Amino acid sequence: MSMTITYELEDSLYLNITNRCSSHCSFCVRNNADGVMDGKNLWLEREPTIDEVIADIQRYDISKYKEFVFCGYGEPMMRVYDVIEICKKLKAEYQLPIRINTNGHGNLICGFDITSQLNGVIDSVSISLNAKNKQIYQELCRSDYGEASFDGLLDFAVKCKRYVPHVALSVVNVMCDNDIRACRAIAQKIGVDFKVRKFVP
Repeated sequence: MSMTITYELEDSLYLNITNRCSSHCSFCVRNNADGVMDGKNLWLEREPTIDEVIADIQRYDISKYKEFVFCGYGEPMMRVYDVIEICKKLKAEYQLPIRINTNGHGNLICGFDITSQLNGVIDSVSISLNAKNKQIYQELCRSDYGEASFDGLLDFAVKCKRYVPHVALSVVNVMCDNDIRACRAIAQKIGVDFKVRKFVP
């Protein structure tokens, strides 16, 4: 069986490098599907090596895409050092921006602030906020780090701003308007962008 390490979505090339995650979100697409859109199975039989990821990317005509995106069936920051190495190799070969879609637990996962290591290798960080406060966040996302994960992700966003050109918090449009407004206010308070993502059933 061949693993789906990379997949195309709209005009971006997505990198699926792990199935591990520090959250166990009640709404996660992994709970009821094996993949996204085109039926590709994103469950990995094992985590691909850095060289395997690069080799998989080289199969494509990269000029078709507007960005690389670390986003698959897991939290990319579970492999933060591999992500950084992959990004360095991509930066050396291609003129394409690199985005990480993350739950924002990177510093909690590593046990220290790793954001300075994203300097020059990551162009955009999109962090799933998912809730307006830590209690609701933990109810929904069931993080390994408990309620501390909410403040942890906001702190990660603030620290990323020093090193990453574009930082955003995001929510899914299944929230009520009042909660979306509250989340937007959080993003404004810490000085990052805010986006509302479409729910993919």
